[in-house]
Amino acid sequence: MWGSEMGRKKKSADDGLLTPLELEVMTLLWRLGEGSVHDVMELFPKDKEYAYNTVSTVLRILQTKGVVEARKDGRTHTYVPLLAKDEFEEKTVHHVVERVFEGEPKSLVRCLVDSGSLSKDDLDELRALLARGGRK
Repeated sequence: MWGSEMGRKKKSADDGLLTPLELEVMTLLWRLGEGSVHDVMELFPKDKEYAYNTVSTVLRILQTKGVVEARKDGRTHTYVPLLAKDEFEEKTVHHVVERVFEGEPKSLVRCLVDSGSLSKDDLDELRALLARGGRK
């Protein structure tokens, strides 16, 4: 099932998912609020520098997906996120719950708790969140 059948399925632009590089670029753009290709490039760590054309292409793809909009500023474009980071996080978690955990959010939480990757503070925060009904 993981072989040819799963490998050929293409992601649609509206499934809400981003490729790893798209997510890297979006994370930097969320941090900036808005920015040009050069602005985004400046935030990449030194061990992950990409060519101008690569970052520019990713931003145009994100524009095509409706995740960012571009505003012409002289000779450059300024890219502005249309998708808020928290909205993306929510869509992604929903996708993971549906696809990986068969629609069972408690299975995701159980996996996180059982993995040992949560600190005592994380667990205390989760308990407090659950005690108040999960509302912010």
